[in-house]
Amino acid sequence: MPPPISCKSLVKQYGEKTAVAGIDLEIPAGICFGLLGPNGAGKTTTVEMLEGLHAPTSGTIELFGLRWGAGHDQEIRARMGVALQDTQLADKQTVREVLRLFRTFYPGGRNVDEVIQAVNLMPEQNQRFHTLSGGQKQRVALATALVGDPELLFLDEPTTGLDPRARQSLWTIVEEFRADGGTVVLTTHYMDEAAALCDDIAVMDLGRIIAQGSPAELIDSLGDVQFVEFEVGSAPPSFVPDVLSSSRAVRHVEDRRGRLRLTIDRDLEALAAVLAELKERGVVPVGLSSHQATLDDVFLHLTGKELGHD
Repeated sequence: MPPPISCKSLVKQYGEKTAVAGIDLEIPAGICFGLLGPNGAGKTTTVEMLEGLHAPTSGTIELFGLRWGAGHDQEIRARMGVALQDTQLADKQTVREVLRLFRTFYPGGRNVDEVIQAVNLMPEQNQRFHTLSGGQKQRVALATALVGDPELLFLDEPTTGLDPRARQSLWTIVEEFRADGGTVVLTTHYMDEAAALCDDIAVMDLGRIIAQGSPAELIDSLGDVQFVEFEVGSAPPSFVPDVLSSSRAVRHVEDRRGRLRLTIDRDLEALAAVLAELKERGVVPVGLSSHQATLDDVFLHLTGKELGHD
């Protein structure tokens, strides 16, 4: 059976600007696939091409083995759902009315009551959309994507701006959808979200996929390291951060807007050696912290940027 998504040599150009510079992807059924990248990396353009909103400049896209524009568009749309970061719905319609309307867009689908129950909106089902909280509105948006009973679900930063409880509620819905055999494509600016939900992640930058793997594989790609961060409270006038790289335990030193970030071996001896080095050089660290590698560290290492920043 063809995979839910397959694209080859995908390119999108806007005049002289290349937004997507030739990517290959194959996403199997039943997983949550994360597409991460800094602003301007090309991930939104890629997802919009996969969703059929924009035609590629070159390359091929197949969803369920079918190509957009080859006479199968309605069949493809009936098998997928899309939840955007900011979904605009009719303010005066109730939750139930919104979902009954969206249900009519599909040849088949789920019972509206079942979907309302699935997204935990039974108490709010007769409330007008504009009276809902941000988290409740996002659950309605997700419900509009689920009411057609899709096999493939696109989620574009679904929890941006939500409080932790609302985020956790949406995570549960996504996990249940995947547990039932659905496939999810997720873009997010939250690394903890990607780590919690995604089976496979592709990191994009400058229109290309620069790394791909499971969260554990991506973290392991950094090697057996940990990170130490601090600000220099006081130090001799002659001190420069680069001298710390001469320490046996220090692999890399980075000055991040006045806060030093040291990449060191992942053991207590290495941390003790760094602290001893700082003491010997007369450096007083302020706000010192250490942690093992995370997806945030992988992203920073690959792109030189924090997620969500240019």
